[in-house]
Amino acid sequence: MAVFSESDVRSALSRVEDPEIRKPITELGMVKSVEIGDDSSVDVGIYLTTAGCPLRTEITERVTKAVADVAGVGTVRVELDVMNDEQRTELRKSLRSDSAEPVIPFAQPGSLTRVYAVASGKGGVGKSSVTVNLAAALADRGLTVGVLDADIYGHSVPRMLGTDAKPTQVERMIMPPMAHDVKMISIAQFTQGNTPVVWRGPMLHRALQQFLADVFWGDLDVLLLDLPPGTGDVAISVAQLIPNAEILVVTTPQQAAAEVAERAGAIALQTRQRIVGVVENMSWMEMPDGSRMDVFGSGGGQAVADRLSRAVGADVPLLGQIPLEQAVREGGDAGMPIVLGDPDAPAAKALRAVADRLAVRKRGLAGMSLGIDTTRNF
Repeated sequence: MAVFSESDVRSALSRVEDPEIRKPITELGMVKSVEIGDDSSVDVGIYLTTAGCPLRTEITERVTKAVADVAGVGTVRVELDVMNDEQRTELRKSLRSDSAEPVIPFAQPGSLTRVYAVASGKGGVGKSSVTVNLAAALADRGLTVGVLDADIYGHSVPRMLGTDAKPTQVERMIMPPMAHDVKMISIAQFTQGNTPVVWRGPMLHRALQQFLADVFWGDLDVLLLDLPPGTGDVAISVAQLIPNAEILVVTTPQQAAAEVAERAGAIALQTRQRIVGVVENMSWMEMPDGSRMDVFGSGGGQAVADRLSRAVGADVPLLGQIPLEQAVREGGDAGMPIVLGDPDAPAAKALRAVADRLAVRKRGLAGMSLGIDTTRNF
C-alpha cells in the first residue's frame, strides 16, 4: 500500500512549470490524470499544447523528477496526450483573456515592462551584439527578459543566442522559444534556411505588430527590440505601437558613425520618445602591453550623448564604452554571449555595467493613465 496520496503527487506537480509559458502545469490544465499502483508506482497523464511540442522531452523529465521526489514513490511513468481545441481555447483565455483581438501588452497604461528600442544610425556598429549581451546579462540578474528581433532584413538574434528552435502556436497565440533564460522572437524562425525577406513598409509594420501582440511574452521586466539601422519604417512603427518605448543608441567612436547615430537618436524629437542613453561600442582594443589602441578613433559616444542632450533638452548619458574584443564576435557566432561565456573579460564587464544601469531604472509616469476624468466639471 502506498504511503503517499494523489494529493501529494499533485502538490509535487504544482511545482513543475511549463518551459515555454513559465507557469505551473497544474494551473494550465496540463495534468490529465494521476494513478497510483499497489506497488507505489505512479502513472501521470500530461496534456501537451500541440502534438509537435518541441519541449515534450523536457516536460517529461521535469514531471518524472518531481513525482519521483515524493517520499515512497516507486516507478514513475508519464503518458503524453494532446489538448483538444476546447482545451486550447481555455488555455488561451486563461493567459490572454477572451479579447476578440490581441492587444500589445507593453502599450497598455498599466504595463510595468521597461521597453528599450536599441537603435543605430548605420550597420556594422555591433547593435545586435550589444542587444543580445544586455539581454543575457539582465536575465542573469534574475529579471524576466524578452528580445524582439525587429531587424527583419538583417535578423541575427537567434544565432547570437544559440538557438534554432521554432515557436509553437496555441490557437492565435505564439509561444516564443527561450535561450539563456531570454525569450525571443525573430522572422528567422518563420523562414526556411537563409531565405531573404523581401517586404515593403506595410508588411514590416504588420510583422512587428504580430510579434508584439500575438506572442505570449508573459510578465516581462524588460523587453529589448533590436531595430534595423537608420530611421525608417520599423523605427516609426515602434513609436506608433509602443509609444512608451525608450531609445538606446549604439555607436562607435568614429566621428562619421557618431554623426549618423545622432540622427537615429534624434528621431525621438519627432516621435516624442525618451532616449535612455548611448552605448559606445568598439571603443578601443586592449594591447598585450596594457596600452589601448583607438582603432576607430575616440570620443564619438560622448559627442552623441552631448549633442542629443542639447537637442532634447534633457540629460542623455553615455551609459558605457565597450572595448573591441575578438571574444565578443566568437561568442556571437557560437551562440554564447560573452557576458555568460567569459564574464571576466573587459567587454563583458562593460556590458554588464550597462545592464546594471538599465536594470535599476524605474518606469516613470510617461504614458501611464492617472485615472483623471478630464470631462468632469470642477
